[in-house]
Amino acid sequence: MSDLKSDINTARLLVSLRLDEASDDANTVRSLAEEAMKVAKPKALFKEAFIDEKGHDYVVIDGVTFKSRVLRVNLDGVNRVFPYVVTAGRELDEWSNSVDGMLEQYWADQIKEFILGTAYDDFVARITAAYGLGKTASMNPGSLEDWPIREQPKLFGLLGDPMQSIGVELTDSCLMIPAKSVSGIRFATESTYENCQLCSRKNCPNRRAPYDPHLWEQRYKMSEGRGQN
Repeated sequence: MSDLKSDINTARLLVSLRLDEASDDANTVRSLAEEAMKVAKPKALFKEAFIDEKGHDYVVIDGVTFKSRVLRVNLDGVNRVFPYVVTAGRELDEWSNSVDGMLEQYWADQIKEFILGTAYDDFVARITAAYGLGKTASMNPGSLEDWPIREQPKLFGLLGDPMQSIGVELTDSCLMIPAKSVSGIRFATESTYENCQLCSRKNCPNRRAPYDPHLWEQRYKMSEGRGQN
């Protein structure tokens, strides 16, 4: 997908930056946002994939083994998944690199974050409609200790060559370039799931759900002497 939405709700942006709408700073942010939306070309790479095998703490998807107890439990009863990479795009990075001033660079970074969020929401809505998925959830390598970031190359390998397709590459430490990119596996589900429910990090600006200190014990902990749910 190379035609994802890149618009920004500037009112929400200003609220997140704690800026008075009538201030000079707010006007600067609006101007930056307009520039960003003109150059932004967010993209997504994904595929429809199928689960070959499930163990007590791993799943095999199209021949690639991913080791995660949480992923395994979340995919219980699921046979089809959608691995993906969504990026705000290198064009936006080039634009932000040209922005002068430390404060302006911070604003530009937040603008890129908003554009990535818009593009990601558009991506999810489109594959949900196209494949009749109904309610969905996602897991992302590196978001939880249970599914570490070192699994990222496997996800990229499952998708082929994201660098060639949408301009996203991995560093030696498995971080994505451009940084305003997100990868994961989307799947249909009947229950509500967010990685945040299992993450105890405090004051996280991207938190989407409250931390549930009992969820691991209730749903994901393996019983002693048992390898399956």
